[in-house]
Amino acid sequence: MKKLLITGGAGFIGSHVVRLFVQKYSQYHIYNLDALTYAGNLENIADVADEENYTFVKGDITDAPFINALFKEHNFDGVIHLAAESHVDRSITNPLEFINTNIIGTVNLLNAAKEAWKNELNDKRFYHISTDEVYGSLGSEGLFTEETSYDPKSPYSASKASSDHLVRAYGNTYGMQVIISNCSNNYGPNQFPEKLLPLAINNIKNNNPIPIYGKGDNIRDWLYVLDHARAIDVIFHNGATGQTYNIGGINEWTNIDLIRTLCKIMDRKLERTIGTSEQLITFVNDRAGHDKRYAIDSSKLSRELGWEPSLQFEEGMEKTVDWYLENETWLNNIVSGDYAKYYEERYGR
Repeated sequence: MKKLLITGGAGFIGSHVVRLFVQKYSQYHIYNLDALTYAGNLENIADVADEENYTFVKGDITDAPFINALFKEHNFDGVIHLAAESHVDRSITNPLEFINTNIIGTVNLLNAAKEAWKNELNDKRFYHISTDEVYGSLGSEGLFTEETSYDPKSPYSASKASSDHLVRAYGNTYGMQVIISNCSNNYGPNQFPEKLLPLAINNIKNNNPIPIYGKGDNIRDWLYVLDHARAIDVIFHNGATGQTYNIGGINEWTNIDLIRTLCKIMDRKLERTIGTSEQLITFVNDRAGHDKRYAIDSSKLSRELGWEPSLQFEEGMEKTVDWYLENETWLNNIVSGDYAKYYEERYGR
């Protein structure tokens, strides 16, 4: 049985990847490494917790001795690295935390893998999941491709860009079998409600203001998280070593149009008069250094590995809203305590 380490597997994207691999690959034993910081939640992955081919490991990738010992004990056959600090607002407030986790943590994993795999590098794979934000900001036209020059604008994207460069450097210098993917904005079940869609869903449900930065004219490409998990599966197994693959939803929306669409769906689901939720929209001061537009060209992934998004955005939004409305206990547990304090500091209420 092959041993596969998935980092950040109690988080939003990671939990969907863990579930997919545990349920799909009985020949793998999946080790889920997560520090269980504010965005990590074992409830996200409770449905596979008792599976024979699954083990949860609580630990921090910034703890080098711990990571070295973990690799020495298990000699993993592969790594899918998702653990990261990922919220731009938090990176503006506390950039050092992002440097420690996203850069130092990634190097700790690379060093541990390099040492554990030194006699069998050709048989092991280190797959690093990154973001489209490393490319910077687009104008009104054009798409990010795998050849787009890096131009990160926030401490978050700079830390991810650095980790990408380091992964490539370990591949070039030490002969490690590395691979990278850069994805667009994810949405779907289990997302921590600091991010736009679950935040808005929760606020609409409770008749609270929906904070929108600036004029709401920033544009993002949206990717359903289960489609991202499928892409990670395909890339890990079939992607070419040393390559980068962009993963996008082919689905651009301005923030304000996205939220207005969400408001209509929520009004219908909550049996409110259409237009009621839209009145909750509140424009707040724009984020410092807010990138104008992201858009991903996924044609390489489609052409070489056959991946395509599985559903249209409206269907994905319906599924997402239904999940949050059907999992109120999960959401209520999340938005108490530390989250309430964070929200008050960020938005003033």
